[in-house]
Amino acid sequence: MAPPMATLTTLITILFSIASSAVSTAEESTRPFKKIYAFGDSFTDTGNTKNAEGPSGFGHVSNSPYGSSFFNHSTNRYSDGRLVIDFVTESLSLPYLPPYRHIKRYNDTFGVNFAVGGSTAINHEFFVRNNLSLDITPQSIQTQILWFNRYLEKQGSCQGVDSKCRDFDDTLFWFGEIGVNDYAYTLGSTVTGDTIRKLAISSISGALQKLLDKGAKYLVVQGAPLAGCLPLAMYLAPEDDRDDIGCVKSANDQSINHNLMLQDKLQELRKQYPHAVIVYADYLNAYRTVMKNPSKYGFKEVFRVCCGSGEAPYNFSVFATCGTPNATVCSSPSQYINWDGVHLTEAMYKVVSNMFLQGNFTQPPFDFLLENKEKNG
Repeated sequence: MAPPMATLTTLITILFSIASSAVSTAEESTRPFKKIYAFGDSFTDTGNTKNAEGPSGFGHVSNSPYGSSFFNHSTNRYSDGRLVIDFVTESLSLPYLPPYRHIKRYNDTFGVNFAVGGSTAINHEFFVRNNLSLDITPQSIQTQILWFNRYLEKQGSCQGVDSKCRDFDDTLFWFGEIGVNDYAYTLGSTVTGDTIRKLAISSISGALQKLLDKGAKYLVVQGAPLAGCLPLAMYLAPEDDRDDIGCVKSANDQSINHNLMLQDKLQELRKQYPHAVIVYADYLNAYRTVMKNPSKYGFKEVFRVCCGSGEAPYNFSVFATCGTPNATVCSSPSQYINWDGVHLTEAMYKVVSNMFLQGNFTQPPFDFLLENKEKNG
């Protein structure tokens, strides 16, 4: 005799629930990390400057066409779509990270993003003392570490500010690039690049030490990108200040020297914390590789911005940036490296993330970090 329809429906529902639970459990078991905590500036920020406290010159990112290539609306990411950190979370089968300032509206089970657009490595007070406090975001990497500590205390996963945390065995720390703003904010001042580099690297190192002291075991630290290839730099610098790939030589030299000092500091930290895997993500050489052969990666425009307003060859003006009424947007963002003159397109971020996750632009390789994680359970 056939079972009653109600009984059959109940049975199907139970079987479907068991199957769904099995799929979910299988997916979770294949995830190398249960959480990601991210830090950095606008290259990594997933929404922390929305309705930011204090001065901020970045309100335009809340407007269209930001986010138009993937999310179909602005998510307060500084691009037309996803960032490197978004592709990282996708590759690790995790959802996109919610911004710390708005976690009440999101699920923070799988991590939080503390990165802030406009953020500096050096404490904001330094810029105030040197009369360099323009209409910029007052947060620094120290602010982000403070937010992180507050967050952990509310979660109850640490006994105190200076204590080790329980759940970091399954956590990836993604330290996005930070420091480019420090050099930009002191442009034209009496503060030297050497001073900025020493202070910035010291601050970055201090922040990393605080994470390692709390028990962080898996860290990826991005270096500075080719700041001299950004249209803003090209727009401002004299035409005789160019390197072999046509970018601003003085700005790129700053990035190179910054990264060399950063790598030396990371090597010191590896010796100091042998239990941890500290990976350097070589943003500069990944970027440079694309610039030397853009068509290989699908790019037709290397300097012209997709979203902006201005004369050739950059389509960029500081007076009519992307998100403002006079700006226009290109029809094919995926063919452009530059989105708004300061930030990159989703297509470029995807190429760079692949170079980090699957290529030869991390030291040690990202696969080494994953293998180490699998070995340690």
